[in-house]
Amino acid sequence: MDKVRQQQHIVTAELTEYQDGKQMKKIGILGGLGPESTVDYYKEIIGAFNSKYTSLAYPDILVYSANINELMTFVGNDDWQGLSKWLLEKIDSLKQAGADFVAIASNTPHIVFEELKLKASLPLLSIVEATCNKAQELNLKNIGLMGTKLTMEADFYKRPFIAKGISIVTPTEEEQQIIHHRLFSEIELGIFKDSTRDELLAITKRMVEENRIDSLILGCTELPLILTESRYDIPFLNTSKIHCEKIVTIYIDG
Repeated sequence: MDKVRQQQHIVTAELTEYQDGKQMKKIGILGGLGPESTVDYYKEIIGAFNSKYTSLAYPDILVYSANINELMTFVGNDDWQGLSKWLLEKIDSLKQAGADFVAIASNTPHIVFEELKLKASLPLLSIVEATCNKAQELNLKNIGLMGTKLTMEADFYKRPFIAKGISIVTPTEEEQQIIHHRLFSEIELGIFKDSTRDELLAITKRMVEENRIDSLILGCTELPLILTESRYDIPFLNTSKIHCEKIVTIYIDG
């Protein structure tokens, strides 16, 4: 009983210290894009928060779980104006629910991030910018990028890296087709096959050997669910984890 009381005292003391002079924020997560990684975001945020506040203290989190099929319809039609409007409506809903800032728990929608940042009713945290900053911290120079076909083909991921003198290498056209197919026929649905993991690792190994990549961006928030550890003596940049660490930093430090 004394141990329980001691733990409760620590919790109260830490929260009092945290709240003193600060206004508690509410985190907005625009998720569902896909569902598996949204669950991972929640766990990562709680875990990252408790790495600083070791006792049982938890942030306020509001999650809007959007329909990934609607997202992919906009993407398939190259309807970027429609996608922006659709995402802005979700961000407005999070604002009305009380969120103070929003993170989109998916890489692909960041193709319209610059427009969203200008028009959104709340501050937005970019997964691309957070990952680029992490790459700079690690002094990486020639990074492989794996994600949806749109993420690998478009330049929205490459631009901030290139601006900071970092090269981005993408898989071959055939490899991109394989990755995209595995993502939407298996991984997005929570299906994790050893054969698919081996396939993705084989692509990574080829990029290490032929393209001399010094790291790999897991540029789809579902990829860390199947590529759970780094290989071939290069770091795998878990964009979900990096994004969540930034979310917690903003929550705690403002």
